[in-house]
Amino acid sequence: MRKAWILLWIVSIINTQYIMAQEKITQTAGRAQLSEFAPEFAKVNDDILFGEVWNRPGLSPHDRSMITIATLVGKGIIDSSLTHHLQFAKRNGVSRLEISELLTHVAFYAGWPNAWGAFRMAKEVWADDVAADNGKAAFQREMIFPIGEPNTAYAKYFIGNSYLARVSTEQVPFSNVTFEPRCRNNWHVHRATKGGGQTLVCVAGRGWYQEEGKPAVRMLPGDVIHIPANVKHWHGAAADSWFAHLAFEIPGENTSNEWLEPVSDEEYDRLER
Repeated sequence: MRKAWILLWIVSIINTQYIMAQEKITQTAGRAQLSEFAPEFAKVNDDILFGEVWNRPGLSPHDRSMITIATLVGKGIIDSSLTHHLQFAKRNGVSRLEISELLTHVAFYAGWPNAWGAFRMAKEVWADDVAADNGKAAFQREMIFPIGEPNTAYAKYFIGNSYLARVSTEQVPFSNVTFEPRCRNNWHVHRATKGGGQTLVCVAGRGWYQEEGKPAVRMLPGDVIHIPANVKHWHGAAADSWFAHLAFEIPGENTSNEWLEPVSDEEYDRLER
């Protein structure tokens, strides 16, 4: 129960920050195409529909895109306007998995032919995602948090490839850290003279956490690890799974991070047997 509440709290923070950080949606298509023929319609389209309704705080642009596509397909509108909204949905963060599930669900209510037509358009819009659909892309679709960019600044302290996405810098700063299979960080210590340490929350995949002198602990989505200051430890992915956790740095006095020796293949492979 405690794990569930922690995850719900984190997701609520992300949703709030996403809505607050979302750039204002602007639209110029109306004026670009109809400014001379129907200037008032163009104004209402650009300024009211997109300028105001799409920017209302009650729903995220992601959710508004999902609703709009479902409505258009339901009405049998599978022309260039649907293509535009599919492209817009992708920019608003709708994933290939989400659009596929939406159209599959809508097919039973809006008609099979309408869904087929929409699927043909969606395949074109998300074509790049399909071409690049490796393990990383599939893993990204499993979780709400972004994988982020290659963790180049700390690459020398990792075996394998890791990725870092700074989720929040306000109130409770934390990041999402993603590990490819077998990737793990070196043994390390979060130093502090008072307070300090770190909290990990697994959000996707399977991984390991180990403190020096103790058995390794398998981490699954929802698991929470509290790491005291000045304790030697490491964490990383299982051999056959991507792994991602949120990392919360606990405030303290005279805090620093001390990186130590790598976790050898011999040490790591003993855990996977």
